[in-house]
Amino acid sequence: MLGPRRFFKGAAFALVILLMVAIFFERNEDTPRETEVSSSEQGNTNPRILPESDLRTEEGLSIPLSFDQEPERYGLLPALRSGEEVIRHFAYDVVYNELHEQAQWVAYTLTPERLVKRCSRTDNFRRDPLVRTGTADVADYRGSGYDRGHLVPAGDMVWSTTAMSESFFFSNISPQNPSFNRGIWKTLEELTRTWGADSDSLYIVTGPLLSDKLPTLGRNKVSIPEAYFKAILRFDGGQMKGVGFVLPNRRSTLPLRSYALSIDSVEALTGIDFFADFPDDIEDQVERVLCSLCWTWTANRNVYQHEESSSQGNSGRSPTSVQCSGTTKKGRRCRNRTRNVSGYCYHHVSQQ
Repeated sequence: MLGPRRFFKGAAFALVILLMVAIFFERNEDTPRETEVSSSEQGNTNPRILPESDLRTEEGLSIPLSFDQEPERYGLLPALRSGEEVIRHFAYDVVYNELHEQAQWVAYTLTPERLVKRCSRTDNFRRDPLVRTGTADVADYRGSGYDRGHLVPAGDMVWSTTAMSESFFFSNISPQNPSFNRGIWKTLEELTRTWGADSDSLYIVTGPLLSDKLPTLGRNKVSIPEAYFKAILRFDGGQMKGVGFVLPNRRSTLPLRSYALSIDSVEALTGIDFFADFPDDIEDQVERVLCSLCWTWTANRNVYQHEESSSQGNSGRSPTSVQCSGTTKKGRRCRNRTRNVSGYCYHHVSQQ
């Protein structure tokens, strides 16, 4: 039988061991683990590793960078490489790649006001008069089996007849597989408009992934890209966040969310330095982190307003955004912001 002194000494030792074990497990719980997020589609063999702390955000919770200044204060264009120049159209900017006879990238702004329909699609495909070296033309695509795919979507240019007309310049067109152009690419364009309708503004850079020895079409030898990218900045309620995509130029049935990347990752794949004029601390924060749960992943195809009903009071939209009054499935207040005068984002409009 143990004496009192030996008993208490043993108990104290056991207590110390228990405290050490508890501290060990507490530290391991606080250390972000890494979760593999892979695109399971055949041909995409580069899984992305993201800290679980970036993925495990509260439903609807936004963790974007606070942004007190006006977006226009900073130059938002990508950095220009040697020999590149920006062609400025009324509705978008473009850097043209003469070797591949299409844009290196295009960039434009989308706002709720630009989703007020003032014109219809024109299908007026033609050469871009501002490209001095000439562009592709209709004959290059005729009988090729490829769609004349928009980089700046015609659906984002409904706010102006000039903007709509410019979207059919061949500097804004690229050969796209029909099942891609009419499938996942169209869905991404609809999703982008969904975000644009519920934000202060989006800034969007879009382009093809161009490389040597791509197949070509037409007498102008228009390169057929293997994939396309988007890099998107969202400004809303004094906050900013970013998301990117790289989509193979082929049919896909995967959800768009599985293609979402940080902007840093898109830069690594394209070699383009997006939003290069941002201060380093802002650029690092907005491009490095992807908060997948900060974005809506269901496209709303009914985002357009019509000019005759776009005045305040008839449009159903407020000039400023507010936090949604809806409740998430977890019983928490939705953190999305909305311009809907009802005070509910389109996820929770049925709760009003």
